[in-house]
Amino acid sequence: MKPFNYQKANSSNAAVQELSSNDRAKFIGGGTNLLDLMKSGVELPDSLIDITKLPLADITELPDGGVRIGALARNTATANHPLIRERYSLLSQAFLSGATQQLRNMATVGGNLMQRTRCYYFYDTATPCNKREPGSGCPAIEGFNRIHAILGATDACIATHPSDMCVALAALDAVVRVVNASGEEREIPATEFHRLPGDTPNIDTNLQENELITAVDLPPSLNVKSYYLKVRDRASYAFALVSVAAALEIENNSIKTARLAMGGVAHKPWRATNAEEILIGASPTEKLFRQAAETALQGAQGYQHNNFKIELAKRAIVRAFTTLAE
Repeated sequence: MKPFNYQKANSSNAAVQELSSNDRAKFIGGGTNLLDLMKSGVELPDSLIDITKLPLADITELPDGGVRIGALARNTATANHPLIRERYSLLSQAFLSGATQQLRNMATVGGNLMQRTRCYYFYDTATPCNKREPGSGCPAIEGFNRIHAILGATDACIATHPSDMCVALAALDAVVRVVNASGEEREIPATEFHRLPGDTPNIDTNLQENELITAVDLPPSLNVKSYYLKVRDRASYAFALVSVAAALEIENNSIKTARLAMGGVAHKPWRATNAEEILIGASPTEKLFRQAAETALQGAQGYQHNNFKIELAKRAIVRAFTTLAE
């Protein structure tokens, strides 16, 4: 591992100021992804800025009935918090399906947002990778691509985003709060926080340089039933081949509200608003859910080893909504 400096920040402003003075510095919270990347030689920071002592771990109710989750709230604490369990069970389910208990105890909400892909070629510094070295190529396209994207990919990158939490946040219309070196705050909708690869797959998010994530805001909870379905190779410590965050509100045998987001299928959590539109106002039937699934996967493109994910995603959507309707 490359040698690095280490310092603790005593305020958000001090943390951002330090980051702005060193373009090779990184924030560290739980470190569950960053340290792996450093050990693999993918990330090579000169300095780590420890933000774990900042007062950003609270989970509080907002005046409008929503909930604010501090960026340093641990995944386990967030999943088990009464406000999250009772009002946003979809998010709690997503948290508890990720990683292992030990990792969830360390990982933070802000760090979860900043996770990088688990593409094998990205982690292997002996191979080219456009995410690590723009312009070097994407060997996954012609290589082993079983876990890779089927939506929104380009010739530059077919990697997928690994987070379960972020899929739920996309379905819930959450907002990410950030602050810059001048103390200015801004809000980024969760659906716009992560980026599709385009021709710059090395840029994962729309976070600007020298910004710190301070919180995630959840809007007032809807009167919906929700379900997080994660399809993976094993029941623990495995990333999603396909995941589905689904929510339905049914009144008088008519769907009043529908939410659908997918993970494991694109470079970012994939919100399928086109499928939601088909569901709203219709009667909940398996045929309708299949129609919504077909719509959600319009334009999907598989590769040699992951073509199966297209049908798998469709079936996962149907299963998730059928479970809710029952």
